Amino acid sequence: MKTLKFDVLHDEPMLVGECPLWHDVESALYWVDINGRTVNRVHPASGKFSSWKMGSEPSAIAVDGDNNLVVATRLGFVRLNTTNGEITDICPAPYDTSIVRFNDGRVDPAGRFWVGTMYEPRDKPAAEMYVLERDQLRLAWSGNMTNSNGLAWTPDGGTMFHADTTSHRIDRYDFDHATGTPANGRNLVTFSTDKNAADYGGRPDGAAVDAEGNYWVAMFEGGRLLKLSPEGEFLREIQLPLRCPTAVAFGGADLHTLYITSASHGRSAEEIAQYPLTGRVLCVRVDVAGQVQPEYKR
Repeated sequence: MKTLKFDVLHDEPMLVGECPLWHDVESALYWVDINGRTVNRVHPASGKFSSWKMGSEPSAIAVDGDNNLVVATRLGFVRLNTTNGEITDICPAPYDTSIVRFNDGRVDPAGRFWVGTMYEPRDKPAAEMYVLERDQLRLAWSGNMTNSNGLAWTPDGGTMFHADTTSHRIDRYDFDHATGTPANGRNLVTFSTDKNAADYGGRPDGAAVDAEGNYWVAMFEGGRLLKLSPEGEFLREIQLPLRCPTAVAFGGADLHTLYITSASHGRSAEEIAQYPLTGRVLCVRVDVAGQVQPEYKR
């Protein structure tokens, strides 16, 4: 297998870069910096960078049919007009914002925006999953997770993947495309939770599914990406030039470019010296295409 060449899409380190999203109409990559409280965009062809400051931590983004962004923030969902910078409220957060915030989110094949929460005390599995559907928010499930992550769907819409970063677990669900209902949840893979073990490989964070239905997941603190089959078989490992990847997205004109966000917040000076690309957004060409991400339907 040939050596992969990683390029830096944007050379300013993010505190917690997350939720990369390829905007097919604009030929641009969007992502958030959660702790930096920004939504960001780069047009790879020109290198032009734009950024919008948010009132509270943004964690997940989606494109709507009017070419605006829908942004999940700690305080609730908002709509961001990237032409004039106008931000309008959609709905408030349904939880105690002093200890909970929205985290990873993606749009399902029918246009619903799924966003899970992070329960910040992390002393019990108290996170929840919400669905924004035509600007109305509903609770999908509650509990059994602490830090919701890794949402993705297979191309046929029949399988939904989800990770709980805190428990190092990835689950798979049968998904009813018509009703937006996950069922028959079962464990796909669980990784070691012993961070002191010599073979510790990190914990699952953000993810994406390619055109063949395989699940690509960023392993936070593992310095690697993993490609898993829909049945959980390990198909490929990609070592990264940084230790804390946070999420991945396919993009580019042919969807063969893999974009990778990362985090610098809370990382030691020694780690940053060892991995000088910490916090950057990277990109690399891969041999399989991704999927065009669905728009959020208002």
